Amino acid sequence: MNLLSRITIDPNICHGRPCIRGMRYPVSLILDLLSGGMTTAELLEDYPSLEEEDIKACLAFATKLTDVQSVKRALV
Repeated sequence: MNLLSRITIDPNICHGRPCIRGMRYPVSLILDLLSGGMTTAELLEDYPSLEEEDIKACLAFATKLTDVQSVKRALV
């Protein structure tokens, strides 16, 4: 399964923000928790409906977002 297929965008869920498998877990929440120092094991313990592949999908999604020619142009 392609990791990115785990990331869904639905205007009826979290105001259309990218989420994990149609659940109300925005990618930004997972990335924020990881950047704050939480480990994958801690995330999976705190959010039992998540799977390890979901965490990897969030990281893959973030990687795709940073793959731009110019960060300045991407932020405008």
